[in-house]
Amino acid sequence: MSAAKSSAAIRYTTLRLAIFIGCLVVVGGLVQVGALPKGLGDSNYVWVVLLALVLSAPLSFVLLRKQRDAMSEQIVTKVDEAKARLEANRSQEDGAVQ
Repeated sequence: MSAAKSSAAIRYTTLRLAIFIGCLVVVGGLVQVGALPKGLGDSNYVWVVLLALVLSAPLSFVLLRKQRDAMSEQIVTKVDEAKARLEANRSQEDGAVQ
């Protein structure tokens, strides 16, 4: 079960990176054929990367909803377990002092 939970974050991150790389390739191609402006002076690479980031963010938000939900469930579960362990440790310490 732990392996399945850890794979939710890895899968989300991998898919997010894949969407960014896809946008980077598409934007780079559009800049090279002249469909998009090349930027100012030597800013071509910065322009392409920034435009790819701007395009990949909303795409990731829409396309990766299920993976994001699975990852957030994983995080909530781990936080709840940590809180329960902390409370159990506190109650053990209180019992030892009395």
